[in-house]
Amino acid sequence: MTDATITAPYSSKAPAPSDFDHQIWQISRPIAITQLWSGASASPSCHAEARLCWSNDALHVRFTGRQQEPLIVSDNPVTDKKTLGLWNRDVCEIFIAPDSANPSRYFEFEAAPTGEWVDLGITLTPSGRETDWDFASGLTTAANIDGDRLFVGMRIPWSESIPKPAGGDVWRVNLFRCAGPESPSRYLAWRPTKTPEPNFHVSEAFGMLRFGALPA
Repeated sequence: MTDATITAPYSSKAPAPSDFDHQIWQISRPIAITQLWSGASASPSCHAEARLCWSNDALHVRFTGRQQEPLIVSDNPVTDKKTLGLWNRDVCEIFIAPDSANPSRYFEFEAAPTGEWVDLGITLTPSGRETDWDFASGLTTAANIDGDRLFVGMRIPWSESIPKPAGGDVWRVNLFRCAGPESPSRYLAWRPTKTPEPNFHVSEAFGMLRFGALPA
């Protein structure tokens, strides 16, 4: 099992989603996404990593992945509004639960190689999953394919739903990638959910997200 805690360093100079070479990414520890949702090893052709940091304004995420599988993307991408159903194509995803004592209430963010995105509010209940389809986080994204490498950036601004943390705060988190044609082998997870069928919505599998201290 992978280390269950991610530490996101603080950055006084916030990276734009498209700034894949920002200096903060040299400081942020890479989080390997190399397992299937089941816990089995994924094909190296789908492996990815994520790096996280935070600033006064937002949580920032950079995904880097091998792009050796056929791209499964929209022929007519729409990037000025959320794209429901994006999870059926190639995406990188982060689920975050700001209240670590209640990880069954969390937020889902996805970005595709086309720059398409979706943000959703999720609540898991004994009777099933409730989704706030109209949740509007202000998420911005960017993506780039350079040879056989995919880069995806996200900026998730602080808000009433996702309040600005203090250094040392701990949230709950999981990271995912979907890559290639439909099959069980396309569903990768940092923290495997180990469900019978591919399913990322298992809050018990979430790891920890610790926010690094601000400079003295």
